Amino acid sequence: MDMRPDPFVPPAPLPRTVPPSRLDIIRIILRNPLELWGAPSYTLPWIKTSFFGQHTLIVNDPGLIKHVLVDNANNYRMSDIRQLVLRPILRDGLLTAEGQVWKRSRKAVAPVFTPRHAQGFAGQMLRQSEDYARKYESAPTAGAIFDISTDMTELTFAILADTLFSGEIVTSSGSFADDVNALLHRMGRIDPMDLMRAPSWVPRVTRIGGQRVLEKFRAIVRDTMDMRLAKMKADRAAAPDDFLTLLLEQAGPDGLTKEEIEDNILTFIGAGHETTARALAWTLYCVSNSPHIREAIETEIDAVLATGAEPVQWLDLMPQTRAAFEETLRLYPPAPSINRAAISEDCWTNANGERVEIEAGVTVLIMPWTLHRHESYWEKPRAYMPERFLPENRGSIGRFQFLPFGAGPRVCIGATFALQEAVIALAVLMHRYRFYSTEETNPWPVQKLTTQPQNGLPMRVTPRIISRAA
Repeated sequence: MDMRPDPFVPPAPLPRTVPPSRLDIIRIILRNPLELWGAPSYTLPWIKTSFFGQHTLIVNDPGLIKHVLVDNANNYRMSDIRQLVLRPILRDGLLTAEGQVWKRSRKAVAPVFTPRHAQGFAGQMLRQSEDYARKYESAPTAGAIFDISTDMTELTFAILADTLFSGEIVTSSGSFADDVNALLHRMGRIDPMDLMRAPSWVPRVTRIGGQRVLEKFRAIVRDTMDMRLAKMKADRAAAPDDFLTLLLEQAGPDGLTKEEIEDNILTFIGAGHETTARALAWTLYCVSNSPHIREAIETEIDAVLATGAEPVQWLDLMPQTRAAFEETLRLYPPAPSINRAAISEDCWTNANGERVEIEAGVTVLIMPWTLHRHESYWEKPRAYMPERFLPENRGSIGRFQFLPFGAGPRVCIGATFALQEAVIALAVLMHRYRFYSTEETNPWPVQKLTTQPQNGLPMRVTPRIISRAA
């Protein structure tokens, strides 16, 4: 008899059973696109539909996903709606650039994110995580309540600033996490004008006020660039050999323009840490509601730390911790949608001979949100079950069934960085503390640029180990 407790089912919209009206679609997209999807999106391999006159192919079949993102990737560009949302923020950063501009940027940043190079950041990730954990020690009372969503944004920003910018980001007064939230709330969502494919110069009412926050971020980037350039000019040997210096040295007619460098720095400062931050917060929440999983992770972390293993080894030595994070990436994918548009007509045939015709101009929507909860590919798809990702089980998970970092030429360049960062941060935090849900902890996933907990994630933080080394 299986004595394991029933798995925790974290909050998420139930599949819609009645198709929404045109007006309902607008309201839902403005409020929370995750609430739009009906039962077919969680059960069928693909769906052909139309949104506001734009033909759309919603894809859940792993074979068709591979075709679009890998096998025939050159036939698919970024979709118009995606660019209308993101380009005003990131312009020609790595997430939004296309063609030769994207190739130049990808080539410029790739050396920093090779697995071997990313592993070199482990010590800095550990130091920043330990420094941030002291915040909870200084709480006026044990068991104080903190907004973990905000905390994880601050922690991952500290890690990013140290690893990629050697701590030399010119920040302004106020809370960086609050600025990120304001930017995503104002700028990181679809506007009705986007649905109607209005040109980018047409004002977006929902983004009024966002330009001020965006310009604040742009000013931070420009000041950071100027400070580093001055240091490089005075003494190149004294300048850190980090991501920032690498990008600045790419400037020139055969490299990146000054504007492209600014766009890429903004992409990493404003969004590079955001996805990991959200997933970390959701992980602590899900684990707090799964005591048997928490106990297994704590046992694993304590055992590894007792050996004195270097942090660069933790990703491999802590499979329970990694699995808990990856299961969170499944249920709450930080990037819940991947949008493409067909350049020329295309077709794909599955193993059963079923043929999918893809007309030129069709929007292809690959939804990690629905794919990761699809009834055809996952047992108890809505339940939090990290054991799926343990080494003995993960071989049953298809490559194109689980897409937290995308796939193909535009796969997330920081995937290894993010996984290592997450395991190190979780190990430090869960070794020292326990995180408990409270009566105020009632998160609801909302899609902006990332999958965020509406109204934050207040949790009670209590010391787990009273006597320990500082």
